[in-house]
Amino acid sequence: MEKLPHHPAAAPVGSTLQTGIDLACDPDDWRLGLPTLTGSMVTLREVGTTDAHALYTALTRGDVSPFASPRPPTVDGFERFIEAAQRRRAAGEYACFAVVPLNSEPAVGWFQVRSLEPGFKTAEWDFALATEYWGTGVFVDGARLTLDFVFAAIGAHRLEARVAVENGRGNGALRKMGAVRECELRGSFLHDGEYHDQRLWTILLEEWHQARPLSPRVVH
Repeated sequence: MEKLPHHPAAAPVGSTLQTGIDLACDPDDWRLGLPTLTGSMVTLREVGTTDAHALYTALTRGDVSPFASPRPPTVDGFERFIEAAQRRRAAGEYACFAVVPLNSEPAVGWFQVRSLEPGFKTAEWDFALATEYWGTGVFVDGARLTLDFVFAAIGAHRLEARVAVENGRGNGALRKMGAVRECELRGSFLHDGEYHDQRLWTILLEEWHQARPLSPRVVH
């Protein structure tokens, strides 16, 4: 995915996601620290500075999509990115989850969500995984957890994503999650000195509520 820059993670809090998309506590609690979400294949937890080396290794290799959003160029850059993520999460503007396969420890990717308007009613998401996890089901499992969090804990109404037309894998991933392609944004993404068209994909709260699978388990 191309749109989110590397602006952006801390101790989990005691929020609990119930069956459905109700939140059993104050929705603003996520600003104090993201919860840990566990699915059938992955755990999502807030990124921490100890993830910097693993994320650098996973997301800056030459086989990563050429249309991926810019990554920090060094391990130190990833550490600064993560420190900024903590500040932006505390301000209620941003959330970044590290993707950790079950029975494993190193982070192999991330899901990022940022607010597009005050109150987080409209948000944008971005995701990236190490290439060895493409097509394994890890993305789908992590995306379901992320969408539940966005619509339940954050309280978003509309979630957007922008993907270059040439990025077939990214467009296919969003289609798989039930996102609706609304339009094409002409010349909206600059990559290697050339402007590319992007597709705008959206998911609305009511659509996810109707189609959503089982809730994640939340580990305090």
